[in-house]
Amino acid sequence: QVQLVESGGDSVQAGGSLRLSCAASRLPYSCVGWFRQAPGTGREGIATVSAGGGTTRYTDSVKGRFIISRDNTYNTVYLQMSSLKPEDTAMYYCAAGDAWEIGQSGSACSTATARYKTWGQGTQVTVSS
Repeated sequence: QVQLVESGGDSVQAGGSLRLSCAASRLPYSCVGWFRQAPGTGREGIATVSAGGGTTRYTDSVKGRFIISRDNTYNTVYLQMSSLKPEDTAMYYCAAGDAWEIGQSGSACSTATARYKTWGQGTQVTVSS
């Protein structure tokens, strides 16, 4: 069974940076994604990366500020977050699954939560103004 453990969450001021890590026992799936959930809202996919690390996808709200990457030697996926905003405050989760999709705008790992099979417990990110 695949296990995912997130770390790196913290409280920071707006404009700051954080790097989240997702350590996996193994990664037999084609995709890994980072998701977040703020209180009272649904869980949203914000960044995904393919098995080889060569294809990434970002939701518009984090594009240009967050970078997802993976190190397959250590079965770890990272989310480098910069220019953090108070609206980035949420619990951040990583998840793995066979979520590759082919679309008109290109092929990449889906950001849909339903496409991901295994989830971590989450790490809290709080951004104050």
